[in-house]
Formats: sequence, C-alpha cells, structure tokens
Amino acid sequence: MEKAQQKLELITKYFSDFTPAQLQQLAALEGLYSDWNSKINVISRKDFDSLYEKHVLHSLAIATAFEFAAGSTIVDLGTGGGFPGIPLAIFFPEVRFHLVDSIGKKIKVVNAVAEALELKNVTTAHSRIEDVKDKKFDFVVSRAVAPLKDLWKWSKPLLKKPAPNSTNQKPGLICLKGGDLSTEIAESGCRPRVMEVFEIFGEEYFKDKYLLYVPV
Repeated sequence: MEKAQQKLELITKYFSDFTPAQLQQLAALEGLYSDWNSKINVISRKDFDSLYEKHVLHSLAIATAFEFAAGSTIVDLGTGGGFPGIPLAIFFPEVRFHLVDSIGKKIKVVNAVAEALELKNVTTAHSRIEDVKDKKFDFVVSRAVAPLKDLWKWSKPLLKKPAPNSTNQKPGLICLKGGDLSTEIAESGCRPRVMEVFEIFGEEYFKDKYLLYVPV
C-alpha cells in the first residue's frame, strides 16, 4: 500500500481535491489490477510499473478539460481494462458511466474492479459499440481504440442532441490519442478541438499525446 501511496503522489501533484475515499479507491487500483493481470493480461506487462502515469493520470486528462454535470451519462467505447472509464468514475461519483468492450474477459476484470471499489456509478456491457441500442449519452469517451473516422461513426448515433440555449459543453466524442494525427483528422471529416496533454501534465510520457473533442 505504501508503494501505491508513493505512486499516488503523481496524481495528487495535479489534483488537490480528492476526498479520502477517492484516494483510497485510487490507491487500491494497483493491487486490483496486479491481481487480475496475473490471470488475464489486460495491461501490458512492460507498462504495469507505470500504471498511475500511463493509465490513471492519462485517463484523468479528460477531467481537467471537462466538467461533467451530476447525473450526466458517459459511455466508454472499447474500455479494455477500464480506461478511461474507471478513473473517471472515481473522479466524478455523481456521473453515470457505461463501460463497453467486445472482449468478455476484459469486461470481467472491469466488473470485478468496479465491485471491489464499490463504484455505484458504473455499468458494463460485453458488446460491440455498434450493438448498443436504445440508449443516448451526453458524451462518448475513448482511448486509442480506432481511427477518429470510425470513432465518430460509432459515437454519433449514441449522442444526445444538444439542449437549446444550453451553456454546458455540447454532447460529443472525447478521445485520447497519440502521435501525428494530421492525416487521421483529415480523413475523419471532423473538426475536433485538439488539446495537448503535455500542457496539462508536464511529464515526459505525455509529449505527443492529445485530447480530442468532437461536439455534435
């Protein structure tokens, strides 16, 4: 636990408003994922020592740019082991997160982690995102799952229409991506707002990492 607390300093370096309960949930992530990773490889072995930087903090980049209103709904498209959905669900306990992945064993891990952390605001589905029907969300979040063109094609039918005269951020797709995105953005036909994660978190790892927002 002490080791996890030390790694948590990387999170508290950038966030000062976590409650003791949230810090406890964040500290528990390493043990939970370590245990599950020994059975099901959901996080790359070489990345595991950097869990808090490469997975938790990276996911929380979204929380620095978006203030999700209480009661809003977010779907995590291709959540994998639960990123960005699980860290965001810890950060926003009043927001409802639906974590979707087509690989059953990954959803099994996500369910176990959410249950162990007592996250009451998380639901999951073992499903392809195209098969999520009859539900509308305020935002779609995703991390390095597919080209922007595909992400937008899958996301658009799931997003609510913006409320007239609303001062809130419009519903849309929020995705974390890396590398040179110029061709990918051009081919998508979208005009996303692009934010550099390195400007949010000044850690070397976040150079060439970006946060994209495509409103409806």
